[in-house]
Amino acid sequence: MGSFSIWHWLVVGILVLLLFGKGRFSDMMGDVAKGIKSFKKGMADDDTPTPAPKQIEGQRISDAPAPTPTAETERR
Repeated sequence: MGSFSIWHWLVVGILVLLLFGKGRFSDMMGDVAKGIKSFKKGMADDDTPTPAPKQIEGQRISDAPAPTPTAETERR
């Protein structure tokens, strides 16, 4: 099998344009470009380091809420 001639590529190009249309093909390429740009932007945002939370030495910060006193614990 030899290489494709210019006529083969011309027929393939015409078929692609007929199937997708000129407007749809350019819209798809624009959407691909927007996706690549947003991907690059997302990757650049991930590179920035987030500051570590400040922790005072000797103190422990708990995420759990403090227990509320009940009648049983007040009697003790």
